[in-house]
Parts: sequence; structure tokens; C-alpha cells
Amino acid sequence: MIRLPTSLNAWGTPEFKDVIRQEIAQMDATELPLQQGLTHSSHVTERPFQAMLLSATEDAGLLRVKAGIFYTGIIAGCSCADDPTPIDELNEYCVVRFDIDMKTAATTVTLLEE
Repeated sequence: MIRLPTSLNAWGTPEFKDVIRQEIAQMDATELPLQQGLTHSSHVTERPFQAMLLSATEDAGLLRVKAGIFYTGIIAGCSCADDPTPIDELNEYCVVRFDIDMKTAATTVTLLEE
């Protein structure tokens, strides 16, 4: 289960923007829907990703945080010796929403179509 307690504690402070970005960046990439958000490539790389806060609001006991995620992907070939597919990394971007429970900090992540 994903929990973002540091971000929840920072909510309403001037530090919130930096805290949420850092806490998201410390997450394991497999906890985010990055593979589903690919638009230019076919496989997410293991390189670090970055988050950009787009908005944050309180709604029905949840802290709803919308963030843009910058990451990289590759077009995976067959890995054959004569495969002409280059192994170039492509920049990717997706928008996700983190719904953080205001009591427990339990968090769900949803890929948004934007």
C-alpha cells in the first residue's frame, strides 16, 4: 500500500510543493501507472522520474493531488544481433492523481487522460 504521510503533514504549509515532489520521487516506479501512460515508447526505463505539482485540493476526507510525471521509455526490439531498432530513450509524460486519505495517509494513484 502506498502511503504519503510526510506530504499529508506538510499540507497547508509553504513547503508542501517541495515535500510532495520529493515524496513522489522516492516512490518505486512500479507503484505508478507509468507503463500505462506511455505514448511514444513501449517500455519504461529504470531511470529516475520527476514529478511536477499541478494542483492540490481537499475533497470529502481526501487530499487530491494532481501531478505531472516526467520519465523515459524505450522502444523494445527483439534484442537480436541484426535488430535495426535503436535503443534510444524517449521522453515521456503523464498526469496522475494521488488520493491521500486525510486520516491514514493511505494513497491511491490514478492515471488521468490529459
